[in-house]
Amino acid sequence: MTNSRLGVDLLVPIFCRATTETLEQCTAREITFSPTVQKIPKISIRPDLGGFVEIFGDYNGLVVMNFSGEAALSIYRYYMINMGIPENDLASHASSVEVADSIGELMNQIMGHSQQLVETAYDLNAHSSQPKALSLNRAISLTPELSIGNAGSSASIDNRRISFQLEQLHFYMEIAMERTEFISL
Repeated sequence: MTNSRLGVDLLVPIFCRATTETLEQCTAREITFSPTVQKIPKISIRPDLGGFVEIFGDYNGLVVMNFSGEAALSIYRYYMINMGIPENDLASHASSVEVADSIGELMNQIMGHSQQLVETAYDLNAHSSQPKALSLNRAISLTPELSIGNAGSSASIDNRRISFQLEQLHFYMEIAMERTEFISL
């Protein structure tokens, strides 16, 4: 008998692990995540700072990370200080280009680690686009343009949100993934 589960629900714990391991290593701070994953109708980049990256290959989707200004600035500062950058040389505002660029770089590391863990667990390969992070005043909803089968046919999308925490600051990962089932043989 085969065992089948939605791909997104199998990959969310892997993305959580990759996010916590990457950010803990880069910031030298503890990162936790909620054991409850939310099924959401759509994903959005939200203020104050949001980043997004496309995944394509054996599994396809879009990953968004959303940060309050305070959370983004704290992660950025801990990251830079952990790399040996003097504190007085760091940006002091979440809207600084340096903060968005650092969040984008951290997302790139998280995606690389996630893809490595997925390949180890399921022997599935995917690549990601270059992450882009930006400061926002309003939310922007995103829908990945995925096609399966016939050109122009739209794939079903499964969306999930995970809440992470650094100290008392919350930030979020939202995942939109092409509906696929992982079937163990």
